[in-house]
Amino acid sequence: MTTTWPSEQNALRAEIVRVGASLFQRGYVHSSAGNISARLTNEQGGGFLITPTDACLGFLDPSQLAWVDDSGTQRSGERASKTLALHRRIYDSAPEAHCVLHTHATHLVALTLHGVWQTDDILPPLTPYQVMKVGHVPLIAYRRPGDPAVADAVAARIAAARRPLRAVMLERLGPTVWHSSPATAMALLEELEETARLWLLGGRTLTPLSDAQIEELRAQFNAPW
Repeated sequence: MTTTWPSEQNALRAEIVRVGASLFQRGYVHSSAGNISARLTNEQGGGFLITPTDACLGFLDPSQLAWVDDSGTQRSGERASKTLALHRRIYDSAPEAHCVLHTHATHLVALTLHGVWQTDDILPPLTPYQVMKVGHVPLIAYRRPGDPAVADAVAARIAAARRPLRAVMLERLGPTVWHSSPATAMALLEELEETARLWLLGGRTLTPLSDAQIEELRAQFNAPW
């Protein structure tokens, strides 16, 4: 495709490339696993950007990012990631989401292989920043990569949540998180992966925060747990 894009997109394209490279260099993604998308404002042309299918997040080219309109029709760039349907459903279901990030983070995938804490919460509330920044993370049962049924399952979880969700865990595949920007989505992913690492290092026997401690975090910081 040869369609050009508004110049207002350039900063967001550069930020997606920066975040992809940072995740790759620090081992949060490997090979061609993972994808990033970001919602575009009307000034930026509308729709959203998403990384190409089978792209390595460590070596993204801003000009090759797929630009997709609100209906899912591609306007420019390389062919969009096969997780396009999932990203679109998250944006439709979570209006506050402006970036969706999916990786195959090692400790989180290992957690689903060992067995998560609960289906509704893959990890117990171990640290204050997990409670404050991440919140509840439900498990989405395994389906093949790109299966549109995953998008339906995630949308249903978002709709049913008593507190706003910011992440789900795809069994045997990895976390999908969303937030207000690529940088904040990356920070959320880092906190979630670090918590999984602590839980596994502790033999999955660590003592969670108490109800009173969690309530204090809600009162002081509007924690989403």
